Amino acid sequence: MKVIVAGYFKTGTKTMQAALTELGYNVYDWIENFEFLEKEWKQICTVGGSTELFRKMYENVDAVTDQPGCIFWDEILKAFPDAKIILTMRENEEEWWRSVQKQLKENSTWTLWAIMNVSPTGRRLSQHTKRLVNSAVGQQNNFTTFMNETLFKMAYSRHNAHVLQNAPKGQLLVFNLKDGWDPLCDFLDLPVPSTSFPHKNKKGEMIQNVLKTNKMFRKMQREVMVVTAVSGVIVAIGLYMGMAIALRGNLL
Repeated sequence: MKVIVAGYFKTGTKTMQAALTELGYNVYDWIENFEFLEKEWKQICTVGGSTELFRKMYENVDAVTDQPGCIFWDEILKAFPDAKIILTMRENEEEWWRSVQKQLKENSTWTLWAIMNVSPTGRRLSQHTKRLVNSAVGQQNNFTTFMNETLFKMAYSRHNAHVLQNAPKGQLLVFNLKDGWDPLCDFLDLPVPSTSFPHKNKKGEMIQNVLKTNKMFRKMQREVMVVTAVSGVIVAIGLYMGMAIALRGNLL
């Protein structure tokens, strides 16, 4: 682990994932943390983890962005004490909260609801997300239908203060995405790419993109179709049997 992006979700984490990938890092964002480390994160959020566990989880990973990495940044740092830390923030908590609400609105689609409630993998992802969000906030919240504004704002402010106060100063970059490649590459001791600095998920379209392009989400959509089809067949058989029994009763 070389880089820990400690910025809270909805502070440009998808942009940081794209930028670090462009710089050659193997990056684990929230999808990869579920796809490859679901079991480990369930253990951490329910019974606890250890420095050895974090070291094993990320021994072949270069960088981590978004939750759960941002929430447990200091535990990851204990496992990789030489890692560099990048903190991204919104201008204030009100701007951050508006971004969260915009993302929730974009997530309110029938397709995503079906994935999270019908697909077996999607139900696991839903539980995984709730565990992580509740770990961050400290209270039970349903991330898809209800979020306690007061508690979330307090958690966001508390998180940023904790990073600023406790991250080793020589290893911390407070990064404004508007500044582009130069301060980021200078901090990481890397040459500046010739490509433009990426800006991802500015309108909360991230979920729509992963629904189209991510193999795990495509798998979950196939699971929805299979479950729906099988359920339809079972219902049809049940109706047929019920009608047959009723008809037989009438004939007798």
